[in-house]
Amino acid sequence: MRVVFMGTPEFSLPSLEALLSAGVEVAAVFTQPDRPAGRGRKLTPPPVKVRALERGLEVRQPERVRAADIAPLSPDAAVVVAYGQYLSGKLLSVPPLGGVNVHPSLLPRWRGAAPIQRALLAGDEETGVCTMRVAKEMDAGAILGVAAVAVGPRETSESLHDRLAEAGGRLLVQTLEQLERSEADEREQDSTLVTWADKLTKEEAPLDWGAPAAALDLRVRGLRPWPVAETTWPGAGTKSGAGAIRIWRAYPLESESGASAGHGEVLGVTDTPEGRGLRVRTGEGDLVLLEVQPPGGRRMLAADYLRGRPLAGGAVLGGEGF
Repeated sequence: MRVVFMGTPEFSLPSLEALLSAGVEVAAVFTQPDRPAGRGRKLTPPPVKVRALERGLEVRQPERVRAADIAPLSPDAAVVVAYGQYLSGKLLSVPPLGGVNVHPSLLPRWRGAAPIQRALLAGDEETGVCTMRVAKEMDAGAILGVAAVAVGPRETSESLHDRLAEAGGRLLVQTLEQLERSEADEREQDSTLVTWADKLTKEEAPLDWGAPAAALDLRVRGLRPWPVAETTWPGAGTKSGAGAIRIWRAYPLESESGASAGHGEVLGVTDTPEGRGLRVRTGEGDLVLLEVQPPGGRRMLAADYLRGRPLAGGAVLGGEGF
């Protein structure tokens, strides 16, 4: 089989590698143009471009891909994995087997921009990947293949991203093989079961200490690597005496019997199965902060951060504005 591959971020890489390992001929790789990134805003190539060049593949980076771009390549299928561009019906009609997309959720649940994070934030115990037809409406195409993936009890968006990307690559190869043999079990999505995975925003980062510890733990794990959960921390700022500090890792515990405290109140340092950290009262139970990042600083263990900036018992996190 001969395909054109369309993808841009890290999530796309296992699918590209799976195609090459299966002996699929990749006629060309289409990816987004290089964009400024980082503090220096240096022009940076997307991960798919870097990998494709390493593998000796032809790379194309049009601002807008068109049917005329792929027609001379005579592909059997157009494979789309987090490409980031709208594909016209005219383009998708070029390859005989059409367009095949890999999406990291169990559609029709979690259509949209942030399916991995939304699954974690919602506390889903299972998610997965789907291969589907590329359609005009976002993530609404007919399902071609499904692979369920259990969500681990301490899963983060980063770890789930990597596992789903690998599962997506395996499923993609299976789907293309079935399409080539005319054996694909193609079925339409049930539109009554659609849920939307809206794009994450910075406004979702502040923790509400009135929420249960279990829900706050989900937010810490689900909002990695962006925007990252945060809270105000007395003394973290350089001018006002308080600033927002990022919470990269935490652990929920039941409240100690007889311990009365307000939401966000610091209860001291305690041990958890994942390490030692700062115990904070929530609306239900306690959340132990294990890894933090001060404003303008690096990620570090909360215990190390506290050595230089001790917090007295009774201090309160999450001040005005949060």
